[in-house]
Amino acid sequence: MSETPVGIVGFSGYSGAELVSLLSRHPHVEPVLLEHREGGDRPRPLGYEGPRRLPCSADSIRSAGLAAVFLATPPEVSMDLAGPMLDAGAKIIDLSGAFRLGTAENYQRWYKQPHTRPELLAEAVYGLPEFCRSRIAAARLVSNPGCYPTAANLAIKPLIEAGAIAREFGIVCDAKSGVSGAGRKASLKTSFCEVTENFSAYSILDHRHVPEVLRTSGLDENEFSFTAQLIPIHRGILETIYFRASDTIASAEDLMEIYRSRYAAEHFVRIYASGQVPDLQAVAHTNFCDIGFKYDHQTRRAVVVSVIDNLGKGAAGQAIQNMNLALGYVETAGLL
Repeated sequence: MSETPVGIVGFSGYSGAELVSLLSRHPHVEPVLLEHREGGDRPRPLGYEGPRRLPCSADSIRSAGLAAVFLATPPEVSMDLAGPMLDAGAKIIDLSGAFRLGTAENYQRWYKQPHTRPELLAEAVYGLPEFCRSRIAAARLVSNPGCYPTAANLAIKPLIEAGAIAREFGIVCDAKSGVSGAGRKASLKTSFCEVTENFSAYSILDHRHVPEVLRTSGLDENEFSFTAQLIPIHRGILETIYFRASDTIASAEDLMEIYRSRYAAEHFVRIYASGQVPDLQAVAHTNFCDIGFKYDHQTRRAVVVSVIDNLGKGAAGQAIQNMNLALGYVETAGLL
């Protein structure tokens, strides 16, 4: 069986490089590097060929017959490229925030710049497979979720749907990420001397991933407090989520049953025994989201810990999961 060619724009960034690595082992596709700008490549040993390369253009997509293109690019670049690539016949999986928020007004508020392709927002499908699977399979344009919202929504949404959270008390999400989540572009805040032996919070009360959590989980902004923090590791996200359970939750087993029933058929969400929680090593270099919790029935306080690899389930792994759905492959292909 011949391999289906799929393109990658932004292959020299952290998420793009992860895509190249994963797709090179995928049983059904051939990764093709679409060169959007010069430079950025790491030195390669003599004799190394790697995936074939083409100019990043609609003509390349047509001539190579690319079935899908991954955009591992900043939002403004994704907005420029998505339309012509769709017109050229490729499905798009966009790893930026360009098409996640539904309206140009939401994008303007949270990204502090105008949306240049608002006409594409209506057809963009949010790519969280565990909740949007049927729409992804039929989509031309899939908006891959952000890393923080992926971990948060997989932990929170089943509880909201089940009425398990006393929403009047609010939900607090304390999120910690490795430095690769900030991308490869050089900046002072992610330089070695600023990050090592340090631990810092950023984008307090106005992080651009907050509206993804609200939109997917159905929360109001005044019900959800989120703080992102940078920790001195390469990859991984650990979110500690605090809430008061509703009076429908009598025991930890009630919470466990919500998670078990919701994720029983899911390949990439793993639930831990009550009172046990995952750590980052459990999900490193995988497409899994691991969830554990502890519950105190006397005070109805609950703490959920949700962990992912920000370059895996938080970016490239989930993007391939979406590609598999969009192109009709087994959802786990190339990921297990």
